[in-house]
Amino acid sequence: MISRKHLGFNLSIIAIPWLSLFFIGKHSIRRYSLAGIFIIIFEIINHLYGHQRKWRRFYDKKDSFIKDELPFSIGPYMPLSMWLLKSSYGNFKKFLLLNIVVDGIFAFFFIDVLKRLKIVSLNRLNHFQFFIYLHYKAYLLYGVQYLFEKEKNGVDLKT
Repeated sequence: MISRKHLGFNLSIIAIPWLSLFFIGKHSIRRYSLAGIFIIIFEIINHLYGHQRKWRRFYDKKDSFIKDELPFSIGPYMPLSMWLLKSSYGNFKKFLLLNIVVDGIFAFFFIDVLKRLKIVSLNRLNHFQFFIYLHYKAYLLYGVQYLFEKEKNGVDLKT
């Protein structure tokens, strides 16, 4: 059974990032949504793998991918990815710097807050490994957006 605290947390990490998309603009939603959808699917696959490997430990007694890992996948990943792409696409160094900051805050600070709240803690990963786990997807996200932009603009990728 999911605790009230965990349920409230799950609802907030899904609702708040998605509500923020009201401020991003229709053009940006259309432009970055395909890369965002790709990163959600990729993150769900990563979470399934991490669930099998027991990389994280959720404090509610019964382990469940749907109540534990899935809200992290469908909540912040796509909206945050879209915001990061909107604010820095076209400037790869800025994109990487923003991703390093966001991933670092989550891996080195926010995960400890979640541990103190008895939501989730790292089990078989240290903070640096968790940071790498979060950060490597930034390169994939940028690459996918780059390919979508090239395809949309009709530029031949072979040249």
